[in-house]
Amino acid sequence: MRERSEGLLYGRLREVSGKLFWLGVLMVVLGIAAIVFPMFSTLVATILVGWVFVISGVLTLYGSFSIHGTGPFFAALLLGLLSIVAGVYMLFNPVAGEAALTLVVGVLFMFQGAFEMIFAFEMRPLPGWVGMLLSGIASAVLALLIVGSWPRISLIALGILLGVNFLSTGLAYLFLAHVLKPEA
Repeated sequence: MRERSEGLLYGRLREVSGKLFWLGVLMVVLGIAAIVFPMFSTLVATILVGWVFVISGVLTLYGSFSIHGTGPFFAALLLGLLSIVAGVYMLFNPVAGEAALTLVVGVLFMFQGAFEMIFAFEMRPLPGWVGMLLSGIASAVLALLIVGSWPRISLIALGILLGVNFLSTGLAYLFLAHVLKPEA
């Protein structure tokens, strides 16, 4: 059964390999632009997150009126209002939003690094544990760099991280498109 599903997935991916190629090119270009212009890409990311907060707050606020029970109603109402306020604040004070988002990312990397290192030692006799350990160490070091340089690094950190993510994803799509390229 597994061979059949892998063959089906492979066939479907092969059909869209041209689209994967162009998506990969776009992601690489956006990734390079984000790395070259980290302040601008950090600002764009912050504004995007601000709008996500506003939209999710409006939807939560709207949904709160369909909730039965005083406690859940007020909890949803409060969550919706706080999301809207946070989003509007980020939209009108993007530098403060950048600082907050950068700190959250730094703390997130710290937890990710700790988890990956613990996981690596749990799987130590198995192959691949060293790669997991190195990833955990890299995440922890990156977290320390972000938190240690905060808030000065806030203007560029998100843009660089976004750029590296777009670049690596784009390269993966290009590689996948190359491997899946239909034979002529």
